[in-house]
Amino acid sequence: MRLGARIFKTGLAIILALYAANWVGLEPSFFAGLTAGLTIQPSIYRTYQRVLHQIQANLIGAVLAVIFGLTFGHEPFVIGVVAMISIAIILRLGLDSSTIPVTLVTIVIIMGNSPDENYLLFASSRFALIMLGVFSAFIVNLVFLPPKYESKLYDQIFNTTVNAARWIRLTTRHESNIQSRREDLEESNDKLVDMDQLYLFFKEERSYLRRNKFAKARKVVLFREMLTATKKLMGILNRLDQHENEFYNLPDQTQRLIQQQLDRLTNYHERILARYSGEVNTQMTGWMAEEVDEGNESLLELFKESYDHKKDGREEWLSLLLFVSYIIEYNEQLDHLDRLVDSFFNYHQDD
Repeated sequence: MRLGARIFKTGLAIILALYAANWVGLEPSFFAGLTAGLTIQPSIYRTYQRVLHQIQANLIGAVLAVIFGLTFGHEPFVIGVVAMISIAIILRLGLDSSTIPVTLVTIVIIMGNSPDENYLLFASSRFALIMLGVFSAFIVNLVFLPPKYESKLYDQIFNTTVNAARWIRLTTRHESNIQSRREDLEESNDKLVDMDQLYLFFKEERSYLRRNKFAKARKVVLFREMLTATKKLMGILNRLDQHENEFYNLPDQTQRLIQQQLDRLTNYHERILARYSGEVNTQMTGWMAEEVDEGNESLLELFKESYDHKKDGREEWLSLLLFVSYIIEYNEQLDHLDRLVDSFFNYHQDD
């Protein structure tokens, strides 16, 4: 069992909230701990946004709880009505819907088992407990283990790219085990969803220095295009998997051309990623670029020849069209990504 950063931070937030509640003399302290556990977020920016929304949502719930409690009492029916009205107002104001659970906790602990006397003081102490938990989560997320989404995202992109390239090399050489490939392909497709989420977290992270803001903005664009390139590579692998028989029915020369061009492009792709991480200092060499261009020309020439004779082999032409179009799109995306990486290092050599 692995303790992730978010699990660790959740535990720390609960501990801090419980100790803080005991220190200031607010009881029962477990309300603060409960709120801290519900409020922790995966990124600093999201925690900041959540705190702002949570303060507003809790105020709405607390004010309604006090007004209805003083006016109509504390019957379960009244508590339910307050909860419904609070949810409606929160959604109407466009506040984050994730604030609703803590707001409901606020309403219940203010209206449930409340004393007949000093009701306002009781409600204030309960509200203070909830807000103590919210701020404890914010402090922990701000101070302890700030998430490094850039490195996590890069590692996932690089590993997924290398893995997809390996399966493409094996499949185009008729050497892959179908069951193993499909199991790995399903796992890799799931990782694409995780990478989209990591990219969103990375994009939300804020830089406070002007110089860093420009570098961060460029990195956001870079990682978006890295993701796109990896998705296009995964698209080729998915097409090979789905149309494996059509690929194997192509003439040997055609298969060899596709195989060689995919080898060049996956090497090109890995080189771009390695250059971003600092493992490679230069762009693709002249002879490598010539090989990629010649490979594209050969594929296009072959496609034209196949088109001229498509009446004799329409299925072969359609299969070739499928593979050539994906390869050309992938190549164009790699060229675009390569230019972006080159531009990034021209302006931000130290980042």
